[in-house]
Amino acid sequence: MRILVTGGAGFIGVSVVRALVAAGHEVRVLDALLPAVHPAGKAPALPPGADFLHGDVRDAAAVEEALAGVDAVCHQAAMVGLGLDLDDAPQYVGCNDLGTAVLLAAMARTGVRRLVLAGSMVVYGEGRYRCAQHGEVAPGPRRPADLDAGRFEPPCPVCRAPLHPGLVAESAPVDPRNVYAVTKLAQEHLAAAWARACGGTVLTLRYHNVYGPGMPRDTPYAGVASLFRSALARGEAPRVFEDGGQRRDFVHVEDVAAANLAALAAVGDRPPGSARAYNVGSGEVRTVGGMAAALATAYGGPAPVVTGEYRLGDVRHVTADSTRLRAELGWLPCVPFDRGMVEFAAAPLRV
Repeated sequence: MRILVTGGAGFIGVSVVRALVAAGHEVRVLDALLPAVHPAGKAPALPPGADFLHGDVRDAAAVEEALAGVDAVCHQAAMVGLGLDLDDAPQYVGCNDLGTAVLLAAMARTGVRRLVLAGSMVVYGEGRYRCAQHGEVAPGPRRPADLDAGRFEPPCPVCRAPLHPGLVAESAPVDPRNVYAVTKLAQEHLAAAWARACGGTVLTLRYHNVYGPGMPRDTPYAGVASLFRSALARGEAPRVFEDGGQRRDFVHVEDVAAANLAALAAVGDRPPGSARAYNVGSGEVRTVGGMAAALATAYGGPAPVVTGEYRLGDVRHVTADSTRLRAELGWLPCVPFDRGMVEFAAAPLRV
């Protein structure tokens, strides 16, 4: 197939492009090289055969040029992370939602009907919880007073008893807790509306915590793995927020690229007008503190420092049930956590 990868010069996008080229696809990359992601203003090395176009998904003319002759779109372009504050909200909405709307409108005009969308686990808010007395419950946002006092675990919203976290499936209710999460959910709704309106098909891959070689150096928009790795590169201890007990699913970027490959192979077989979401996670539950310790050991740097700090937009626990992706698309993660941490510790960060 001839595939357009938006955001194909980014951390995940580059890995997707490499996987597609290795599988024999023709690949075109559209990337705006935004300074927050590419401070040097240039694209990383792409594999031979990948065609690069410098352009923004919010620019209809650039998008139509990029769509010429393609069979499917792999939409990775997005502004990621929590950012600094609400002043970032217009940029998030512009990059993620306006950009997606411009892309979808151009796909409708040009007849491209297959879309794989880079989604995120942030749409769930808190993950799945069970109360011993009240069964499955959905805790509300954590209160600043509790966080200030070091009470990080969300209690049962009915009886305030401790909860037991579990794996979250795609059928879980969505509950975005910050601006970035809201924009990622809006992308899914826009894509579903496009599919219904023009007979397209969309598969959304809800990435959990992606890490691996090629991550950007720490910025306000970087993920926690990048922040920890950047601190170690400076000779500093990783700073772990809360008590380090936050549960996450850390999935290697090569496994995420393989999930995109599987989705692109399957998207054409879905019924016209349909949309379906898939969690992309390793299936291994880790804590943020445990990941920081494993990375520091692999790097040979100072042990993490648990700070007790917090960010209101963060959730306590969210870990993936990726059964649907494994069963329907035949995907399996191949990079075990320990090996991935050793590789990540040795790999240079992108500047």
